[in-house]
Amino acid sequence: MNRCPWLRKLPKQNKYICRIYYNRPDDCKHYPVDIEQMVKDDCEMLEAHDLRRPKQAQITLDRLMSDSRPPVKR
Repeated sequence: MNRCPWLRKLPKQNKYICRIYYNRPDDCKHYPVDIEQMVKDDCEMLEAHDLRRPKQAQITLDRLMSDSRPPVKR
């Protein structure tokens, strides 16, 4: 397979979405909630700079996940 069958390019944008994502249970859609959870789960998406600057990493995560989960209340 050259490309994921669920990946779709948005029209007139340089952005892709995963179409299967919206068919998953809410718990899966909303993961990860926060950087602490990602650390606990040993998430492979974390990078060294995320661990050094967890507050900035959380801000970035919230921005990336803003269209797929409820905002995290702090």
